[in-house]
Amino acid sequence: MADAETQAAAIALLDLCKAKKLMIATAESCTGGLVAGALTDIAGSSAVVDRGFVTYTNEAKQEMLGVPAGTLQQHGAVSRETAEAMAKGVLAHAPADLAVSITGIAGPGGGSAEKPVGLVHFATASRGGRLIAREKRYGDIGRGEVRRKSVLEALSMLSELATSEPAKS
Repeated sequence: MADAETQAAAIALLDLCKAKKLMIATAESCTGGLVAGALTDIAGSSAVVDRGFVTYTNEAKQEMLGVPAGTLQQHGAVSRETAEAMAKGVLAHAPADLAVSITGIAGPGGGSAEKPVGLVHFATASRGGRLIAREKRYGDIGRGEVRRKSVLEALSMLSELATSEPAKS
């Protein structure tokens, strides 16, 4: 169950997408399905949420979303390039209008000087061709808090994208 802030963001996004008749799909790594979970906690979300991909491993990112092996080898799983490929992969593998992807290092371990704990990359993509990518450096604030903040950012980015999308008839 989502906290009040997450629930409010999810409800606002669902209402916006219902009004515009837009469907959403997610691709999540470090959040492990929490974005899809926050959305589907809300009754009536099936009018908006198509599916979610939990792609925790590189193999899953490649098999389920078509992320190129070269992207993962050259840039790593936690990178803007991988987040963008994941979001585009969602649209290639689901009939959704909007996609969001999240890949990061929630901790407590797994970080490095170049990619520290709390580094998270996000991307949203639309059928209309719009792509937004963001990087957040939350710091070593605890696994749960990195994941919670990541869910909020993903919902915010989806709302931003949905706002700019035309309504479907």
